[in-house]
Amino acid sequence: MLDQTDYAILACLQENARMQLKEIGERVHMTGQAVANRIARLEETGVLLGYTVRIDETKLEKPYEALITVFLKSGDHAAFRAWAAAEPAVTELHRVTGEGCYWLKARYRDPAGLSDFLEELVRFGNYKVSTSIGRLKG
Repeated sequence: MLDQTDYAILACLQENARMQLKEIGERVHMTGQAVANRIARLEETGVLLGYTVRIDETKLEKPYEALITVFLKSGDHAAFRAWAAAEPAVTELHRVTGEGCYWLKARYRDPAGLSDFLEELVRFGNYKVSTSIGRLKG
């Protein structure tokens, strides 16, 4: 069971996964070693799954982002999932309830790149596209 200190440590790591143990300790009023022990326990119990980096995709020549709801036309989800897993433009894929079967996030260089992507996607079914005009969080 997690306590407030565990949540505070997780918040620090979400802010910066490379934050020094000493700095985390100062924020949560613990020693660096005590923080290290807490982090090890969070890893062992599967709460903390890994560490990652955030990348500014706009600097990698893919400044545009589309949020797409996918409505599959058949029950063959495996083919769609395999395509999405191999498609470099797809940065996230979620199975959803409610409207649609899947929600995906795709990045592309320009509107023509989105058009090419959608021409491939339509093989699997219909879709609804929203384009991001600015990230506010995350």
